Amino acid sequence: MKNAITTIAVATTLAFGQAAFAQDSQQEWQAPWGEDDQIGAANRMSAESIREAAKLVTEGKMYSLGIIVDKDTPAFPPRSLSLTVLQPNQMGTSGLGDNAFTYNDDIFMGWLGIGPQIDGLGHAGIDHVYYKGLKGEEFADAAGLAELGLHNLPGIVARGVVLDMAGYYGVDMVEEGRAYTEEDVKGAAERQGIEIREGDVVLFHSNWMELLDGENPDLERFGSAEPGVGVSAAEYLAEVGVIAVGADTWGMEAVPAETESEAFPVHQILQPKNGIYMLENMDTRELVADEAWEFLFVLGHARLRGAVQMIINPIAIR
Repeated sequence: MKNAITTIAVATTLAFGQAAFAQDSQQEWQAPWGEDDQIGAANRMSAESIREAAKLVTEGKMYSLGIIVDKDTPAFPPRSLSLTVLQPNQMGTSGLGDNAFTYNDDIFMGWLGIGPQIDGLGHAGIDHVYYKGLKGEEFADAAGLAELGLHNLPGIVARGVVLDMAGYYGVDMVEEGRAYTEEDVKGAAERQGIEIREGDVVLFHSNWMELLDGENPDLERFGSAEPGVGVSAAEYLAEVGVIAVGADTWGMEAVPAETESEAFPVHQILQPKNGIYMLENMDTRELVADEAWEFLFVLGHARLRGAVQMIINPIAIR
């Protein structure tokens, strides 16, 4: 499966070319919340918006949106992880102190952009130009981002909505490469009787997660391509003014892209141009099964200084 993702990534990158977005990369990027802004679209959160989102809790039912992560979790190459559990300073003894205290610790070795994840604003760029027009060499140090690190984000509490794209298209699972258009997004919202508003977190359900279940999960198909947000939908969501866009797929947008020679154009629309966060590998199945179309969305994450991405487990509460 990881070889399949590598094939997609290399092929699209080579076709994309270094000059594809040369004009965009040289333009003056807007900074609607000021040159010192570090959190982008999360500025749309307010005490009032959080109070309004909290009113959506009527049943008290909680939905865990993060899938379980392990060494076999599909990941965009070369990302991987491993976990080692050990008992420090206890080998050959009965434990610490007269009361024989013993404990387990764990060492994590791996990439933070794996499994259910949030992409911070320092992740996606256009020819090495990122949110606010920052150039990579100006802030992306190997020891951590000097700007736009995810530690700046306090968390996200907002109205969440999920759009059942499989239901909208009338299929059990949306096929790979299917790009959700602006018309599709509006149509799916109308079908469910909801509207997308400024300050929302919008999740897309394709039922792609079904490929990871069962005794013989289809990891190669899951990771070699995917349905997802298309260019016109991304532009529409940015115009509405959402905080984050997520999906039940590894890359959130359609792969292959709508234009064959392009690589991850939706990432570029949402992040460097609009400061919108991206959420990947979100398990939306239970939300859709319950027709919980809108909910309180709560995200807390490890605030590791300078981090680009983070493994997460957002919570939806209905």
